Amino acid sequence: MNRKIFKEQFFIYLEKYAIYIALVLLCIIISIITDKFLTFQNLKLILNQISINGILAIGVTFPLITAGIDISIGSVVGLSGVIAALSAPADSNVPMIVPVMAALTCGLCIGSFNGFLITKGKLAPYIVTLGMMTIVRGLSLIAAGGRPVSRLIPTFDFLGNGTIFSIPVPILIFAIVAVISHIILKHLKIGRYIYAVGGNTNAAFASGISPVKIKFFVHVMSSTLAGLAGIILASRINTGHPNSGAGYELDAIAAAVVGGTSLAGGTGGIPGTVIGALIIGVIINGLDLMAVSSYWQQVVKGLIIITSVLIDRNKKRQ
Repeated sequence: MNRKIFKEQFFIYLEKYAIYIALVLLCIIISIITDKFLTFQNLKLILNQISINGILAIGVTFPLITAGIDISIGSVVGLSGVIAALSAPADSNVPMIVPVMAALTCGLCIGSFNGFLITKGKLAPYIVTLGMMTIVRGLSLIAAGGRPVSRLIPTFDFLGNGTIFSIPVPILIFAIVAVISHIILKHLKIGRYIYAVGGNTNAAFASGISPVKIKFFVHVMSSTLAGLAGIILASRINTGHPNSGAGYELDAIAAAVVGGTSLAGGTGGIPGTVIGALIIGVIINGLDLMAVSSYWQQVVKGLIIITSVLIDRNKKRQ
């Protein structure tokens, strides 16, 4: 009997920490294949590279937990970057806070519109955000005149290329976003409400929770963080490109799902999403070090997404 209990506990812990074990094993395998992987500079490069996708993945984790989705975040990255660039022309000498607030406001407004259509219009999140993905991409092309917006204020590149105590600023922003989001989900009342709505909307409503407010909030969070990611990307390349962020929504959703966030809602968390983003980042970095074609990297990303969904589906059936 004790052996049976031990075996059950072992498999419970194995399932709980499987993603962490997978990351460690992945790092060991790649470090054996190439000695360029386990270096301080390369590990810092990986963290810097995944910072944008990590922020997007954290944002999309919120609607995913409520059994929703947001596939407009890639387009929001593009529009917010263009808005930030338009707000910071080189000859204006505006403080850096101006383009930052303009881009965040852009993301917040798009998220509010998504939330309104989903909650008040009673439309499916997939349909709303699919439509917004196209609308927002068109708006970014209109705002930029179909061309990249460059020649920006000198201080604008700090968020994407600056360092604090030798740590790249995008990594620090990613870490701050992760900590705050984890606190919201795990230690605040609204976090418990998000999980309740994702687990069973009717039961949550019967308990006095407003699914309308919660679903509105999660979509605002998702788009606002996409706006933040757009600022970092525009700052990194020192240009507001209207086509920036194309396809980023798939990478973000993949990171969240790999990290244990269920597409059916009710389960997931920020630590898992961060590890999911790291796993994808480590795989892509490893393939780069092994000189694998970028075309094959796209194939690998697709396989990761399909495998993660299959694992999630299997968990739900069990």
